[in-house]
Amino acid sequence: MSIHVSKLRCGMALLVEPNPAVRSLALSWLVPGGSAEDPASRLGRAAMWTELLMRGTQSLESRAHADAVDRLGASRHVDNGTYFLRVSSILLGERLRPTLPLLTDMVLRPRFDQDAVEPARDLALQAIASLADDPQERAVLAARERHFRSPLNRSGLGTEAGLTSITHDELVKGWSEVQNPSRSMFCAAGAVDAVELAQQLDELFADWTGTDPEPAVEGIAPRGYAHEADETNQMQIVLVYDAPPESSPDALLEKIAVSVLSGGMSGRLFSEVREKRGLCYSVSAGYRGDRDTGGVVAYVGTKPERAQESLDVLVAELRRILTREGAITAEEFERARIGMKSRLVFSGESSAARAAALGSDYFRLGKCRTLQELAREVDELTLDRVNDYLSRRQLGQMTIQTVGPAELKAPTA
Repeated sequence: MSIHVSKLRCGMALLVEPNPAVRSLALSWLVPGGSAEDPASRLGRAAMWTELLMRGTQSLESRAHADAVDRLGASRHVDNGTYFLRVSSILLGERLRPTLPLLTDMVLRPRFDQDAVEPARDLALQAIASLADDPQERAVLAARERHFRSPLNRSGLGTEAGLTSITHDELVKGWSEVQNPSRSMFCAAGAVDAVELAQQLDELFADWTGTDPEPAVEGIAPRGYAHEADETNQMQIVLVYDAPPESSPDALLEKIAVSVLSGGMSGRLFSEVREKRGLCYSVSAGYRGDRDTGGVVAYVGTKPERAQESLDVLVAELRRILTREGAITAEEFERARIGMKSRLVFSGESSAARAAALGSDYFRLGKCRTLQELAREVDELTLDRVNDYLSRRQLGQMTIQTVGPAELKAPTA
């Protein structure tokens, strides 16, 4: 299947991957307005927008708009990331034409009623309050905040101070300033005709104009070790270190290495930290790459009395894979490669996953990759390439965040 990449007359990128084998269609519309756009004193503005965009348009109040979408058998959802808010929908391809105006009105002509602001604020504040019962997530967010530079270190939830300060007028004015076609991307995958979709979108966006520069990345990330006291019988340990960005040719090599470390029950971390020593109830590592940055986040959940050894063994395994003695074996490499190919197949069966991948690729790489291209990249990997990359790899300055009853001793460099 081929991917159609074009520019609409308004300047927005249109990314379409038709699939004649399905009747479903997934839409993923990325609009500037993510957490990176929040003013420093108004962190949480994007979180409130995600709720307010679901609460009606200028032509239809909240309930009427929800009913109109439901009658077409479509879904609608809004979530916020770092750079973008994403409006997504899954529907039957044959119902695209009547559904699109309802979705486009959510972004171009949102209702933003005054009486909807406080409920949206309350929901955002509740999301922050819920972190009190989720020490693992608190540890992850705290580690991210200290490891990356602003505004890439933001959680998207905002802060209590920021949320309580935002006014209705600021929400309305801010949205009119940031949402624009120049940095937006409209992605579609499934039962869709690329030419017909472009024609309808050109009609719907005939009057949409504007540009907006990306938020600047600034400041210095403190990194290092930090602890949050929490009188529980568990210790949450989160470790973050730099990795190649998604745009780097080394990103795929890093993903293979992380799969060897944390590829389920066969991964090294599970085997060394949990199975052999019984140090923890959960251990994992995951790679996340963006256009300009990348990182690996490792996690251990354990008892306080096992926490120091768990951290020490975790760091030892992260370092060992970079050595000749800890080089990836042929069996580990093949298992990781097969796992990666399997995930590609599974994602190919989901129109929603493909629509999301189109936007992610275009933003991070400046192009879109088909499943066949992705599979070919995996097939061309060799064990020697991966181990050669790891032999030159440095973990750099790590960020360690712990949440629990007692501080730990950070490993030496």
